[in-house]
Amino acid sequence: MKHDSTGRPAARKMRLSWHDPALRAIVYQVLVVGAVALTAWYLIANTLHNLAVRNIATGFAFLDKEAGFAIGESLIDYSPQDTYRRAIIVGLVNTLRVAFISLVCATILGIVIGIARLSANWLVARVAAMYVEFVRNIPLLLQLLIWYALISEILPGPKDALHPLPGVFLSNRGLMVPAFEGDSLSGIVVGLLISLAAISAIASWQRSVFLRTGTQHRLWGWAVGALLLLPTVGWIATGQDIHFDAPRITGFSFDGGWTFSPELFALLAGLVTYTAAFIAEIVRSGIQSVGRGQWEAAQSIGLRRGRVLRLVVLPQALRVIVPPTTSQYLNVVKNSSLAVAIGYPDLVAVVNTTLNQTGQAIEGFLIIMAAYMTVSLIISAFMNWYNARIMLVER
Repeated sequence: MKHDSTGRPAARKMRLSWHDPALRAIVYQVLVVGAVALTAWYLIANTLHNLAVRNIATGFAFLDKEAGFAIGESLIDYSPQDTYRRAIIVGLVNTLRVAFISLVCATILGIVIGIARLSANWLVARVAAMYVEFVRNIPLLLQLLIWYALISEILPGPKDALHPLPGVFLSNRGLMVPAFEGDSLSGIVVGLLISLAAISAIASWQRSVFLRTGTQHRLWGWAVGALLLLPTVGWIATGQDIHFDAPRITGFSFDGGWTFSPELFALLAGLVTYTAAFIAEIVRSGIQSVGRGQWEAAQSIGLRRGRVLRLVVLPQALRVIVPPTTSQYLNVVKNSSLAVAIGYPDLVAVVNTTLNQTGQAIEGFLIIMAAYMTVSLIISAFMNWYNARIMLVER
């Protein structure tokens, strides 16, 4: 084999002969790309021709027309006089709300159950194992229907609502919890987000200094100060207008606080319990992938089992846990589309109503596909970034 001046193998020139594998590879790739492009062109042209023959309008101009239908739940202002574009945004926001709450709750519950499966307590470990095997082997759609039936048919009415915690009510109208309201709430949230970003940046800097010099700085005081100072600045800057609003029983309903409707509550309960069972198995397998010697070495220097798990085992197990957990996060987003089965107005339900009124089926499905693909790619990119940060780096 010939080598260049640097000692590396010299690039081989491609010959214009069918016996040259490099030329054959290029030809095959061109043919495959051409076949895919030709198939796509045929399908699109045939679809447009059939739509034109049937006088069915195409394009996204319908988005600026009046929707004319109501949406039961909305985090942003909406009325039937708004456009289809606004209605679809409402559905997308509802989907994002369900996905975010489900991801956070399923992660916490899955970690707890996964650790419980490895508990030294026989009863705790068996109960956790029974939960995992029972929940993950029942179809999610069936679980959603069961949760909705339990909430809407079995729970008592507002006057006899369950009252498990102060200010919290659970009835066939859903779950009612206390809430903070006022113009300053947005300022506090922005201040909190900025403080979390600052803490993340400080922690990253601290880690780089420790890896470079071996010196560890205790910066928890700065973190606590940021968490207290920046939200306070946001509260003062936005007029100090915030108050606590607890739900109250008014006749046959509730007033005040935040209300999770039966549809939303059933959807969250189903998604969280179902996904947590899979995350629990991922956490269990990740912990068990860490060698027993790590446990014994940490315990030999006096660390208790809880600190060994938190400081030694889990940081190593994360490298095994994160990749399959990413798939579960993506499944949560996609499984939220089952909300249409219990009447929650998510993106799929709103778009279905839209295409039934306008006949723009292709455009509607393209909107759904684009929305779910965008959200999934964002989650995947974030999890891949986090996985790259915790992976072992060979020296």
